[in-house]
Amino acid sequence: MKLRLRADFARYFPGVAVAVTVAATAQLLSEHHGAPAMLLALLFGIALNFLGEEGRTVEGVGFAAKTVLRLGVALLGARISAMMVMELGWQLFLLIILGVVATILFGLLIAPLFGHKWRFSTLTASSVAICGASAAMAIAAILPKDARSEERLLFTVMGVTVMSTIAMIAYPPLVDIFGLNDQMAGVFLGGTIHDVAQVAGAGFSISQEAGDTAVLVKLIRVAMLAPVVLITSMLIRTFAEAPTSGERPPVLPGFVVGFLALAALNSLGFIPAFLSDLLGETSRYLLLTAVAAVGMKTNLKQVLGVGGAAIALIFVETLFIAGFILAGIYLLTG
Repeated sequence: MKLRLRADFARYFPGVAVAVTVAATAQLLSEHHGAPAMLLALLFGIALNFLGEEGRTVEGVGFAAKTVLRLGVALLGARISAMMVMELGWQLFLLIILGVVATILFGLLIAPLFGHKWRFSTLTASSVAICGASAAMAIAAILPKDARSEERLLFTVMGVTVMSTIAMIAYPPLVDIFGLNDQMAGVFLGGTIHDVAQVAGAGFSISQEAGDTAVLVKLIRVAMLAPVVLITSMLIRTFAEAPTSGERPPVLPGFVVGFLALAALNSLGFIPAFLSDLLGETSRYLLLTAVAAVGMKTNLKQVLGVGGAAIALIFVETLFIAGFILAGIYLLTG
């Protein structure tokens, strides 16, 4: 047993160490210059993609892109609790849930107009609807693999991160234009911006109340990750073609079970606040490491080959969820 652990450590350590170093560099530069850490990790990873193709780092990079990713998604559950729903109220909670569902269905419906099939539309729509890069990586883990799976994932992570950064800058002025109070501003920002960091940046630039509400709403969207992954997995097993080799993935992947277990424990008060925050931060760093590894495994020329129609699809999905949430706010407050 010890010999096997030692052998596994020797196999995976070089690649994991490189991915961790890239993630730490991205985080450091993000803190000093304000650029999105996820995007930086992705770009740095792409620049080092040769490390994912040959040499001692290949297996470790693959481990970080898959296993570290799933652990990071599972730990997100520690930030979710049933109290969030009670604090927000059932009407706004229902609006957020409907926004997630409607955006995913909208993405699937319009994807053929942009020349894309269900795999890519599921990936982009889920990432826009739920939690950006984190959702993209979780959904990618259950989608049937083909030759372009990693290209689609990398393009989606890049696209939603850039779109989220643009929204962080563009949406706060819209709050004044539409005359939203601080609470409704938080609902709009938290219900429409893709990544948690950008949600916090936009919300707290308006006020403390707007920031707190925005983060709360965003975490409710994050909580939708588990049911969306479960339902998507079941639909794939029922309607998609069976894999030509290997076993079918489980209906409920292990990382989703972990996500739900931690969310349940947190809802019951078994996870202290400091531990919940610690696990949430750990999750963020693990996902940052996984994004760096995904970048190392992908060729930039192939990613750019996805085309302008893919950018347009993500843009239209982003506009849809913004319009849906804004219309819901006016309906509830009008």
